[in-house]
Amino acid sequence: MIGLILGVVGGGGSILAVPLLVYGVGVGSAHAAIGTAAVAVAVNAFASTVGHARAGRVKWRCAAVFAASGMIGAAIGAEIGKAIDGQRLLALFGVLMIGVGLSMLRKRRTLEAPNVRLTRDSAATLLPRLIPIGLTVGLAAGFFGIGGGFLIVPGLILATAMPLPYAIGTSLVVITALGLTTATSYVVSGLVDWPVTALLVAGGVVGTAIGMLLASPLATRKHLLERGFAGMVIAVGAYVVATSI
Repeated sequence: MIGLILGVVGGGGSILAVPLLVYGVGVGSAHAAIGTAAVAVAVNAFASTVGHARAGRVKWRCAAVFAASGMIGAAIGAEIGKAIDGQRLLALFGVLMIGVGLSMLRKRRTLEAPNVRLTRDSAATLLPRLIPIGLTVGLAAGFFGIGGGFLIVPGLILATAMPLPYAIGTSLVVITALGLTTATSYVVSGLVDWPVTALLVAGGVVGTAIGMLLASPLATRKHLLERGFAGMVIAVGAYVVATSI
């Protein structure tokens, strides 16, 4: 399911990983679900990065700066997340899902800069945007154990005005880095269910492949699909909040 959503919509599937692991698979600990999801998200994001890189849709220098600052935030966020009670963490996660779903329903208006590059000349403009946004996104990604693509993509667009296809490709590099940072923290603490992780990764690869095949035929209805996905995220978030209070 997560891979299918990623392939069709272009991101956001990982936010469903934690509630699906807790309520669907039956992972007993919210912290174990977050650690397991973080490992799977990092692996699947890395696999998806290859195709986008070959297509030339990755702004590597922007990705490196955003990822470096995001990894610092993710390391801090993961430690804070592990220190919070599991039920409270799930409730906060549900609130985040509702907020993300509502934000996806908003129309995006951006002036695109397809040729944007991080150079000595542009550094003075881009770095003050990339670093703080990357740090903030990393904190959220580490705290909730998510890839954060739904935050990284608009964050990159806000910082650089790069077109959406480049933002998606570049975000996968960042998702991989943040996922590895969060995953490492949870692995060290023994909060990863490895058999479930292996199955989640395998399913994600198959789902992504199917989703990418469906992406072209469904391209004309992508806006409708995104709105439907946003509604599902809001509904799941509301359920998580209701069952966690």
